[in-house]
Amino acid sequence: MGVIRFIRSGGRIAWILICTVLLVIVGSTLLFANTLDVRYRRDISRIVFNHNTGLLDQIRREIGESSDSLSRIVASSPEGPTADKGYLVVSIADHRIWYRQTDSTLFTTQVATGSGKVLEKSGGGSHWRFETPRGRLVVESKETDPEWVPPDWHYVEQAQKRGLGIVRLNRGQEIPLADGSKIAVDGSDVVRHYSDGRNQPIEAAEGREIVANGNIIIPPFGTRQRKYKGVLGTFRLNLGDGYALHGTDQPASIGRSVSHGCVRLRNEDIETLYNIVPVGTPVYIY
Repeated sequence: MGVIRFIRSGGRIAWILICTVLLVIVGSTLLFANTLDVRYRRDISRIVFNHNTGLLDQIRREIGESSDSLSRIVASSPEGPTADKGYLVVSIADHRIWYRQTDSTLFTTQVATGSGKVLEKSGGGSHWRFETPRGRLVVESKETDPEWVPPDWHYVEQAQKRGLGIVRLNRGQEIPLADGSKIAVDGSDVVRHYSDGRNQPIEAAEGREIVANGNIIIPPFGTRQRKYKGVLGTFRLNLGDGYALHGTDQPASIGRSVSHGCVRLRNEDIETLYNIVPVGTPVYIY
């Protein structure tokens, strides 16, 4: 009986070993396939930037695909251009944008890109790096006369430039002033509330933020004072995550590394792109 139990136990161990080996083989195969896919997508992106037909031939040889099947993959892939769909390319180093279709340039002009500077909030806890993101993005939506909703870093930056503190204003909160009035939120406005019951909306714009008691006031989101007109020019092509191609009220900044991450264009140039670039267009930034 001991021999029989030993044989049965040995059989189970053998099956466990066989199953383990099979799982390792399958996992390795899947990992290898994923690695090839990542390399393929990377190389296709290089083709987009360099228009390198020699590289295309090299990939075809490496993966053993025929010309027709590889062309079909490239044409259907969101990572690469197609014969009938344009794409945008932005060079951070050259401060230039191209709108291309296959090997033809339909439009090109100068741009401004991220400064690369780092902003540290006093006392620590927050910091921001103003870089234009590299990689593949997509035109997700388009706007006319866009409003800029300043992020918190804008107020931190302004406060440091002007030697002021920062106070965040929340709905339902009041900030007392020396003359007895108070700063508060009334609906969609930040107002100055007087003792006689009057509410006077406070005007705010880029460089003319609300200042009280030696502090820049950060208005709540959704208020009119948290929306700046004209800063982003006349048109905006949104790329997601707060990044965009947009116009500017500072045309002298074009051709330089001065933005907070977005790609700026002259207003006449962003208008051209707005009119010819459809939503869904790939944007390659390098």
